[in-house]
Amino acid sequence: MKRAIFGLLVFLLWITQVSAADRVRIGYSSISGAYTPIWVAHDAGYFAKEGLQDDIILIPSGTQLAQVTVAGEIEIGSLNGSSAIAAALQGADLKIIGNSGNKMVFSLYVRPEIKSVEALKGKKIGITRFGSAPDISVRYALRKYNINPDKDLTLIQLGFMATVAAGLQGGSIEGGVVSPPTQFAVDKAGFKELISITDMDFAFPNPALVAVGPIIRSKPDVINRFIRAYVRGIHRARTDREFTYKSMAKYTKIQDQSVLQKAYDFYMSKVLEKAPYINMTGVQNVLDDLVKTVPAAKNARPEQFVDMRFLDTLEKSGLLKELYP
Repeated sequence: MKRAIFGLLVFLLWITQVSAADRVRIGYSSISGAYTPIWVAHDAGYFAKEGLQDDIILIPSGTQLAQVTVAGEIEIGSLNGSSAIAAALQGADLKIIGNSGNKMVFSLYVRPEIKSVEALKGKKIGITRFGSAPDISVRYALRKYNINPDKDLTLIQLGFMATVAAGLQGGSIEGGVVSPPTQFAVDKAGFKELISITDMDFAFPNPALVAVGPIIRSKPDVINRFIRAYVRGIHRARTDREFTYKSMAKYTKIQDQSVLQKAYDFYMSKVLEKAPYINMTGVQNVLDDLVKTVPAAKNARPEQFVDMRFLDTLEKSGLLKELYP
């Protein structure tokens, strides 16, 4: 009887804790290693340890993810900064609260017979979606080589990075814009890196962490706890290779250990910082790019689109010193 009562009390306590947890829906817009901290933080239970009942949801379009975040269907979105800032310029109460990455991390891979950038003329290049980070980054890179992406070749939106890889392998496109770990799977399949956009160091919030004004004002503690769990996710990713391999394999569906190892080394050495810092030069680059399609971007200032209070709170909390003594 005593055991039964004790068991019931434990169960009731557990139910109380679960019901008391704050729900946080976290959307991310692509199957890319850039989202590793979210995957690891979820799989390691760091959100739950912060009292958050987290759901992580793939919405494979930055524009769509910005829309559902603004609509209140997602508490925190992780998406390319261009989609977020474009929504804000059009009146959405949306702020960048951190960046998972501060530069474009993509490569243009092509079929082996294409030997030069000039040879891309007339070819079909696969991207995920128009207005996505792969689209913005390849247009930026091609212009550096005096290639007009709207006249000299055809950009085709294929939805997912895995579909871009499949298009290359199936021959429906001659080139494709990919990021790790898909990039290394494509490389292993015999395709050639023609342009490393990563090495061009194009500063850009990619992806950005965003939240709407009502959430920022009414639930700042939820966002602070999210940031803490996220930073713990970064630390776990940087210090626990095997655990991170499992998370990357789970969400990318890539099981090849050599591909996962290359993707891990790439993101840990070239992309992920110890905290989701915001590079304001990248925010300005977004505005410069958006001027072509959103006139309001011309007179906008980068500071309008960011809220630094959560990063400031993180710095003052001592968590970074605890994780990186």
